[in-house]
Amino acid sequence: MVKNNDIAKKRFWILVIIVSISGFSQGMLLPLISIIFEKDGVASSLNGLNATGLYIGTLLIAPFVEQPLRRFGYKPVIVTGGALVFASLFLFPLWKSVLFWFILRLVIGIGDHALHYATQTWITTTAPVEKLGKNVAIYGLSFGLGFAVGPQFVPLVEINEALPFIVSSLLCLAAWSLIFFLKNEKPEPIQVNQHGNTFVRYKRAMKYAWVAFLPPLVYGFLESSLNAIFPVYAVRNHFDLSMLAFTLSAFSVGGILTQVPLGTLGDRIGRRKVSLIALGGGGLMFLFGSFFESSEWIILISFLLAGMFCGSVFSLGISYMTDLTPKELLPTGNLLCSIFFSVGSLAGPFLGGAYVQYVNASFLLLIAGLVLSVFFIALIFGKENKKAV
Repeated sequence: MVKNNDIAKKRFWILVIIVSISGFSQGMLLPLISIIFEKDGVASSLNGLNATGLYIGTLLIAPFVEQPLRRFGYKPVIVTGGALVFASLFLFPLWKSVLFWFILRLVIGIGDHALHYATQTWITTTAPVEKLGKNVAIYGLSFGLGFAVGPQFVPLVEINEALPFIVSSLLCLAAWSLIFFLKNEKPEPIQVNQHGNTFVRYKRAMKYAWVAFLPPLVYGFLESSLNAIFPVYAVRNHFDLSMLAFTLSAFSVGGILTQVPLGTLGDRIGRRKVSLIALGGGGLMFLFGSFFESSEWIILISFLLAGMFCGSVFSLGISYMTDLTPKELLPTGNLLCSIFFSVGSLAGPFLGGAYVQYVNASFLLLIAGLVLSVFFIALIFGKENKKAV
């Protein structure tokens, strides 16, 4: 028993490290490319459209990743996803082209989705019920920590434009190599006669837990729009580049500070209640910031406070979904969490870029409107009962 516990802890922390470096690369890549394109005179709508490549990749691979995971296990899927990510990062400096970088972001999206889906499912299916919220929160914390550090490497572009890409690629390679220390495992077998084919499983999982997929949707929109489009908005409003890096990191830092406390609180009082607190508080903080956008310090503080509330909504959504979904459908539920995250991530740069280009109003009003809308939907239609049909 002690040996099994040691193996479980080793597996958990290796998965956490892998996800943190993946978060770092994403946190750096989104603002880095947005700033490079903005300085090169690329239109904000095209800039935002290019950023969607990452999330188009995740949506393209989403319908096809569950079966390989069930057939081959977690480890091969993580190995393949990680290899695609660090190879693509290494290729960025070879040719600076909007189309080529879009294709590389597409491939990174495919690799990231495979990596995150496998690690996320591995953690949720092996975590003890009494520690589920805490373990998923640590998982989310690791990604958020990496994501917060990522923008701090953006100023390396002033030394050499290729340097941030090379550093990120080498870090991803180092983290990816840790997976070879783990023994492969497979998800719990599914009863096909009970849950049907892939699309029937999607339908059943949606029936159980559709409301739990909304927080990942919100987090995807926040992550992509804040890191890909807010830098464009900020540069046009003459934000200092170093201050912008700290502002972007502030949201992730806020999530880091409260990720585990909110996850643990969800174990005690219920994931739905904590999700509502997170969405409502985060929406109000962004609304507050929209009235003081002329002050870089107030914007930074509003990002920090918003992150403390809704920087955890992705992990809260996953654990809430786990409450509502039968165990044999957890791979499908995790997949749908990732798909909703990807849809939000895809919408963020596209809608955000169009908003900056065509709407003469604070960018944070768009963010606040979305978060508060989902808060009211979850408040009215959310359910607390476990695995209700």
